[in-house]
Amino acid sequence: MPLHVPPAPAPALRTVLTALGSPTAVREARTPSLRNPQGPATPDLPLPVHVLDRITPAGTSATRLAGWRFLIRCGERAVAAAETRLTPDGWAFSHFFEGPYVTATERALRQAETMTGSYQARLLSVPELYMLTLWLHGDCAADGTEGHPAATDLLVPLAPAPPGIAAHRPHRVAELLPVLTHRLTPTPTPAPLLGSPA
Repeated sequence: MPLHVPPAPAPALRTVLTALGSPTAVREARTPSLRNPQGPATPDLPLPVHVLDRITPAGTSATRLAGWRFLIRCGERAVAAAETRLTPDGWAFSHFFEGPYVTATERALRQAETMTGSYQARLLSVPELYMLTLWLHGDCAADGTEGHPAATDLLVPLAPAPPGIAAHRPHRVAELLPVLTHRLTPTPTPAPLLGSPA
């Protein structure tokens, strides 16, 4: 399928390129793969990172743009990622990192390219569940920095996924949101029985 990656803001990309060119930023990062790269390190596949703060009673989710994530490629594979965030002064480099979400993101993107249909690639974070998903949005022409998951969009949980949620298995938003709603909704405290101490 044609996988559309929305264009990252030019200032966000510039901050990543500046950080990659800074020996201090690379040395201080907990990313051994960037300290001893096997070839030039280049930012690739920028994805807007949206955060799912809450799910409304109607089942639609309230999301906000938290930043842009770039996979850092050395040769044929991604070895790290760079995170940027929006500040009052504009886009700023946040940090480099490596680990399972880097390889899981790359795997999910390859998986998405084999699906039927056209999607716009985004990331959706659910902080309360320590969960990150590849969000495949059905409107390829949409502004990648806005909107919320549509019922027919696909979410692909990245490994490691929370217990009971299969990693790398695409779920329609309409199917996965009820599961997330149940997990994110606090259990109500039962009212005390009449005549019992409060």
